[in-house]
Amino acid sequence: MSAATEAATQPLPENLVNEKLVRWWFLAALTYLAISMLGGILMALQLIHWNPFTKIELLSAGRWRMIHTNAVAYGFIASAFLGMLEWTVPRLTMQRVLSDKLSYFIFFAWQVVVCSTAAGIIIGPSLQDQEWVANLSASLHLPMNLGAQGLEWGETPFWIDPLALAGLALVGANYMTPIARAKGPMYVTLWYFMAAFVWTFLTYAMGNFLPEYSLQGTSAGAVSGLFIHDLVGLFVTPLGWGMMYYIVPILLKKPIWSHGLSLVGFWGLAFFYPLQGIHHFLYTPIPMFLQYGAIISTIAVEFVVATVVINFVGTIWGDGRKIVKDIPLRWFYTGMIFYFITCFQCALQVTLTFQKLIHFTDWVVGHAHLVMFGVFSMWIFGMMTYLFPRLLGRQWASRRLCEWHYWLSAFGVFIMFLDLTLAGVFQGYYWSSLQPWDASVYGSQPFWITRLFAGLMIFSGYCCFITNLYYTWRSPVAETAPATNPELSPA
Repeated sequence: MSAATEAATQPLPENLVNEKLVRWWFLAALTYLAISMLGGILMALQLIHWNPFTKIELLSAGRWRMIHTNAVAYGFIASAFLGMLEWTVPRLTMQRVLSDKLSYFIFFAWQVVVCSTAAGIIIGPSLQDQEWVANLSASLHLPMNLGAQGLEWGETPFWIDPLALAGLALVGANYMTPIARAKGPMYVTLWYFMAAFVWTFLTYAMGNFLPEYSLQGTSAGAVSGLFIHDLVGLFVTPLGWGMMYYIVPILLKKPIWSHGLSLVGFWGLAFFYPLQGIHHFLYTPIPMFLQYGAIISTIAVEFVVATVVINFVGTIWGDGRKIVKDIPLRWFYTGMIFYFITCFQCALQVTLTFQKLIHFTDWVVGHAHLVMFGVFSMWIFGMMTYLFPRLLGRQWASRRLCEWHYWLSAFGVFIMFLDLTLAGVFQGYYWSSLQPWDASVYGSQPFWITRLFAGLMIFSGYCCFITNLYYTWRSPVAETAPATNPELSPA
């Protein structure tokens, strides 16, 4: 029996998990996801000239594009994973977190970080010209402003960065303590979690301080490329894979197929992923040996991902029919298939031959959406579908809404991915044929309209989930503990 299934079947000490805080994290995550989705729909409307808010500058695409990405990364994904840690780490270690008060402080501090980032983005440069900001910037010889910084995923205003970094350090202390106190062999989930605590802190510090204050030119570009990609590979990926290694064996009631192969995946991720961020800046003045190194390591990561996929396929082998009825399991394995697809696509698109065609096109946008929603959001919704009945002490009010949520989300994101991938190919050929820029814009309109309706499908699935959660919360408390999966009697 694996450590995950063994921990799930053991009697738990009283008050081991702060379930109220887990609920808070999940509700915060769902709130930020709604904001991110609405921002994405707003930008999609602007691209096809259907935007009803053309005269409102604060709703412009330049601002809401940053709201869209920051709300999904730091608001939705980070909050959901912090709630997952609050549930998972104590149950795997049989130890409470370092401090409940610290857990609550982290929760409220993180809301300040996310909301202040959004405020800085919305305010933008309108407050940069205030005299006290200019004087402070001049005295410290730092490029300070109250708005967003000019770095992808690093738009957090300068006055928030130290608070965010301190919060990440506190997160590590709060959850590393029970891991350090645990006795016996360590399950692979905890390997991933410990690595994420260290990697995320270092990645955030690297991306939010070095390019802004210490480096210039191609050096800053190289580091910002590492930051952009390491946020996915060294923050989101280890938490996502660690979560899968914990929950999937519980759902299947069997150990992971190969513990050794899971460690191969872990060390492969640790070795290859930090090297590939510069593939975001191919055909730039960054030295070519760094670009070649990023290409090779990106292709190598596909083989690393293959070991993880093989491990989970081996785990479900013989029990494949469970995916039909077990909705959380379906979420997890769908996300895993999308992860394999996106890494395979990444291994192709980082080659210099592919880059000649798809550089700066919507191909990259489709790739990003498949990663962030098709993979990590799928896993998060699988986790929430599994955990909410336990957190609320109630069965899901409607299995039908659970099904609608899954199918609308899965088909919506896959349609968006295919649509934007094709759009990128068409745009690349428009540009390479030296046609006027307007030709590529007009040619992209059908793809952008399709992207809007795919996004509306995803948002409709989200609305099904919120509606189901609302009615579940209002329903009477179940007399018996919720089942392992939502085998729900209500339609």
